[in-house]
Amino acid sequence: MTPTPPPFDPELAAALALVADAAPTGLTLESLAAQRAATDALPSTLDELRAHGLVDTEELTVPGTDSVPEIPLLVCRPPGLVGPRPVVYYMHGGGMVMGSNRHGLDVALEWALELDAVLVSVEYRLAPEHPHPAPVEDCYTGLLWTTAHAAEIGGDPGRVVLAGTSAGGGLAAAVALLARDRKGPAVVGQVLMCPMLDDRNDTPSAHQMAGLGLWDRASNATGWRALLGELAPDVEVSPYAAPARSVDLSGLPPAFIDVGSAETFRDEDIAYATGIWLAGGEAELHVWPGGFHAFDAFAPHAGLSQEARTSRLRWLRRLLGD
Repeated sequence: MTPTPPPFDPELAAALALVADAAPTGLTLESLAAQRAATDALPSTLDELRAHGLVDTEELTVPGTDSVPEIPLLVCRPPGLVGPRPVVYYMHGGGMVMGSNRHGLDVALEWALELDAVLVSVEYRLAPEHPHPAPVEDCYTGLLWTTAHAAEIGGDPGRVVLAGTSAGGGLAAAVALLARDRKGPAVVGQVLMCPMLDDRNDTPSAHQMAGLGLWDRASNATGWRALLGELAPDVEVSPYAAPARSVDLSGLPPAFIDVGSAETFRDEDIAYATGIWLAGGEAELHVWPGGFHAFDAFAPHAGLSQEARTSRLRWLRRLLGD
């Protein structure tokens, strides 16, 4: 029997009701085109900040490799920024199938303004047109350029933090694994916001929240199927696709992981933090009571959203010494 779902925070429940019609619950590959169009039509925090002169932007296309095409990067800085400053290397959400490097930047832009940091948002290829390993290799290639050329964009190559939301949080975790295993850039931290980590899609919270909130178990199955294809049950899935598959979480940079109690990814995110602790690593975990998936993006002024945003910023200040 499926357990009773935890309640949504009352303030968030009211916000959820307002966005329910646009929510990607029950996403299918057949409905993906319409959902992409709806996502692309969302207003951009970046455009608003830029219009008021609060942020300078630069769009770069950096070299790829034999297997990775050129990578578009969006660089955002507070006006007059004097380097070298910390760098937030950000991966957007969208279930591996939607979004761009201009989407979901409000939290990361807030960090850039509060910390006088450089924000670099990477554009990665989307599934199903570009299945694994295209998205994670794009993100890793962009990180290599960012760390090698940090001084050119006002950044400090010794203070680069990985960050991502939802699918981007999963990609950030995977890039941290790749950087460790390939002896790549020594990033100093990872901020994993409601990260999408486990292709098995079979945790108690995935079943508990089926059909509820944003990005339910059905949508999650669509995202993973797009990324991985129709795999046989005995096929071994790479941890660089699904970081929850990793059997070794040692040697990773400190992690901040947060997730709502009323969302699909709750239990896989708790398990990932636990795995880091069991491997002797450092992780700060927050499970926000009554939070739905990406609640602070959809209801930024809610009390719980403000608390979540404050907690992330406080962790970054401690990490970066600012």
